[in-house]
Amino acid sequence: MTSEVENKRVFCTESAKELVKELRASFATGKTKSYEWRLTQLNAMVKMMEEKEPQIVAALHDDLSKPELESSIYEIAMLKNSCRLAVKNMKHWMMPEKAKTSLVTFPSSAEIVSEPLGVVLVISAWNYPFLLSLDPIVGAIAAGNAIVLKPSEIAPATSLLLARLVAEYLDSSCIKVVEGAVPETAALLEQKWDKILYTGNGRVARIVMAAAAKHLTPVVMELGGKCPVIVDSDINLQVATRRIIAGKWGCNNGQACISPDYIITMKDYAQKLIDSFKCELERFYGKNPLESKDLSRIVNSNHFARLSKLLDEDKVSSKIVHGGERDKENLKITPTILLDVPRDSLIMNEEIFGPLLPVFLVDKVEDSFDVINSGTKPLAAYLFTNKKKLKEKFVATVSAGALVINDTTLAEPTLPFGGVGDSGMGAYHGKFSFDAFSHKKAVLYRGFACDAFVRYPPYTRGKLGLLRALFDGSILGIIRALLGWSKA
Repeated sequence: MTSEVENKRVFCTESAKELVKELRASFATGKTKSYEWRLTQLNAMVKMMEEKEPQIVAALHDDLSKPELESSIYEIAMLKNSCRLAVKNMKHWMMPEKAKTSLVTFPSSAEIVSEPLGVVLVISAWNYPFLLSLDPIVGAIAAGNAIVLKPSEIAPATSLLLARLVAEYLDSSCIKVVEGAVPETAALLEQKWDKILYTGNGRVARIVMAAAAKHLTPVVMELGGKCPVIVDSDINLQVATRRIIAGKWGCNNGQACISPDYIITMKDYAQKLIDSFKCELERFYGKNPLESKDLSRIVNSNHFARLSKLLDEDKVSSKIVHGGERDKENLKITPTILLDVPRDSLIMNEEIFGPLLPVFLVDKVEDSFDVINSGTKPLAAYLFTNKKKLKEKFVATVSAGALVINDTTLAEPTLPFGGVGDSGMGAYHGKFSFDAFSHKKAVLYRGFACDAFVRYPPYTRGKLGLLRALFDGSILGIIRALLGWSKA
């Protein structure tokens, strides 16, 4: 343990430079490019989860008091699925994609070859510290890269466990974990990487992007934003309420980037919705949610104070219609619903990232789209309705990283996961993870037959006409050009 602490203390710019140098040397051997190496690492990751699940669950509980079900399903099982999907499809993903060629290069063939970018950096977040650390690495491994993981220091138990497990189960010559806080992250960001994937907030994202720009390093930014939920009146209210609760409080007590941030509903439907929430929340978490074992705690005192500030604002505190109880010592806040919150309040102008859920009122459901589009683009937006035309307008009108209709889950590996605008750039999950860490290399094959003399000087009007016809792809135009050539 002492040596581990000493290693953390001495990690500086020079240490980061040596680390990257070592990984580039390993990558240069070519071993990460082989299908066998990639398969071995992914299978080892699955084995790690199967053998160490109790330790992983315990670390997540230490960091967030995360319920075992949430840890086992939303962190471990989801990561296993990512690994197994990659194992099943990786050989196909690695195969060159055939591409069409034109008359300009006839006769020829072409393909798109996926090649690893090189040495990549993954900077993960604290709210799902296991999943968000290793899920991007699944894609980076599948694509054949060498990798450095920087887990979040705000989840120290999981960070320490990740460092130990990665060293124990994965190839330590190609996959490294660097623990630490701002100094260690800053030292890593001074280095040249072939790609950086960052999960977190917009403030730090700007720092990461500025550092990456110095080296022209491409980035994937998984950020967040205020994810709205539109609730129409023609729905199964109990099912809708339960699904919103599952996406809000059942996912780390609102501490998730795709967590429902606020609800928009009609003035004449709001009370019915609130009553349904009260009923279902008591059914799920009991009469005293502070004692519930099924709710995560707030991650630390800083975030507890931030959330308390949102609740205590004068124009907001009187709007609480359910919950609002706090336990500062144990960092717990009960599921809290606020009705008719002013649009200019703090809680409506920053990402909440906690168990508070404001309800914003509109005269008719179509007004919801103007409310959403007046702000920054969210990572996700949700709609509960049975109206076909409203669904179509929602999809056509709202710009977000993802849209979900009649649920609040995005656990679908066939879809890209990523933001737009302030909620992020780039995407991953499934094949999109492989693509995120691959360079799509264009390859054109030609022989020495059919050499087009018209491309060479001296240039003439006849050559110009024939080349124009070739680029237009018109067989008739080529025939006409040739006839014109012969006349000339």
